[in-house]
Amino acid sequence: MERLVQAGAELADEVGFEQVTVSELARRLDVKVASLYSRLKTSQDLKTKIALLALEELADRVAAALAGRAGKDALAAFANVYRDYAREHPGRYAAAQLRLDPKTAAASAGVRHAQMTRAILRGYELTEPDQTHAVRLLGSVFHGYVSLELGGGFSHSAPDTEQTWSRILDALDALLRHWPAP
Repeated sequence: MERLVQAGAELADEVGFEQVTVSELARRLDVKVASLYSRLKTSQDLKTKIALLALEELADRVAAALAGRAGKDALAAFANVYRDYAREHPGRYAAAQLRLDPKTAAASAGVRHAQMTRAILRGYELTEPDQTHAVRLLGSVFHGYVSLELGGGFSHSAPDTEQTWSRILDALDALLRHWPAP
């Protein structure tokens, strides 16, 4: 099963996550579709497994990058891993955005992502409900920027995207250090 999911993830990176189907994977592996359906229930099952793989890969990278870091350094490490992963694996990144059913989500690496994000925010001394607001803010900014960048939204304008990314991280750090009172 692991080989199938890995092949599906590679396919997603090449052709786009939305284009991944059991039939397309069978063509890629040069096997009969029926032989894959003995291991996969549906194309949605395959997509869910790719999403879980992507979440696990991303969580492992984030955990390694966060080791020994705090504050802005941890925030930048987290953000850079997220952005780099999306640029390196656009199909898997799209898979990681797949809405999972509650039971699957609760058992996924998505829980690790939430824990690591909250660990970063504890360094900014945010308490609930502001911590939840900040998690949503970070997710929105990271996902929004990465999606626009992957879609070519910044390709024809100055300053360059690296400079903008750096300024965004500076701004997020400043906002988190001076979180507004309700």
